[in-house]
Amino acid sequence: MILSSSLDLNHPSRLRRSVLTVPAVNERALAKIASLDCDAIIFDLEDSVAPDVKAEARRKLLEFLREADLGKRERIVRVNGSDSMHYREDVAMVIAAAPEAVLLPKVEDPAEVQGVVDVLSESDAAESLRVWAMIETPRGVLNAAAIASSGRTSAGRLDAFVIGLNDLRKATRIPPDPTRRYVVPYLMQVLLAARAYGLDVIDSVSNDFSNLAAFEAECAEGAAMGFDGKMLIHPAQIAGANQHFGPSAEAVAEARLVVEAFSDPAHAGLNVINIDGRMIERLHADQAARLLERLAAIQSRKDI
Repeated sequence: MILSSSLDLNHPSRLRRSVLTVPAVNERALAKIASLDCDAIIFDLEDSVAPDVKAEARRKLLEFLREADLGKRERIVRVNGSDSMHYREDVAMVIAAAPEAVLLPKVEDPAEVQGVVDVLSESDAAESLRVWAMIETPRGVLNAAAIASSGRTSAGRLDAFVIGLNDLRKATRIPPDPTRRYVVPYLMQVLLAARAYGLDVIDSVSNDFSNLAAFEAECAEGAAMGFDGKMLIHPAQIAGANQHFGPSAEAVAEARLVVEAFSDPAHAGLNVINIDGRMIERLHADQAARLLERLAAIQSRKDI
């Protein structure tokens, strides 16, 4: 067995298997987060917040992020688009709250990432504050490589792509399909762009949170395609995402075998060795080591 490329991560210590989105205005949902086993939370100020409560949502979220202890869970705030009247105030709130990342919706051009980076720099935001970009339009898919390249080189802060299939389906007129067969080319195009420039990439939400069997099948597919994790809309989806985007027992056993084999002094200096009749290269040892780092990160989160 050759280790799956979906576990060849750019940030082995940063877990993004389960990325739960929560409306910033929903106090009940916010109060439950500390009890959930998700790796990351997207606090949404955009689609799930009505225009007349945007200011209230910002206020509540700022207060929550300043006071809540969320342990090792990564905190991301999705702001309204740069063409929105709420954008500047959203970004100002993010700078004040100091989460781990700001998520831009419907990114179609490198200039949109550069724009928020400029605002962060002008405001002396912490260097650790990263930028995530949602790719959810035809132009976004077509420009994914340019966005990734610019965001990692000139802008520097870009850290991850998130796929938004609901808007992408609407724009391409592709109806919902449990197999996702007609949107797979778009998914893979975005994933390839992300990997080319060292970004993580998060698979799209599954809308029917009551159908966990279909959700887990989608998670298994997403993991096999190479995604780092999945954007979730309900706590019931967390366990399935953690399972499918984490290393399996079989993969862990294989990784340990490969690492042990390359640690053998008899194999010092060799780039290719024979394990049970299989040719294993040193690049597989590197993958195996990263997988075991990922496993250690998962185990360190057991008590969050």
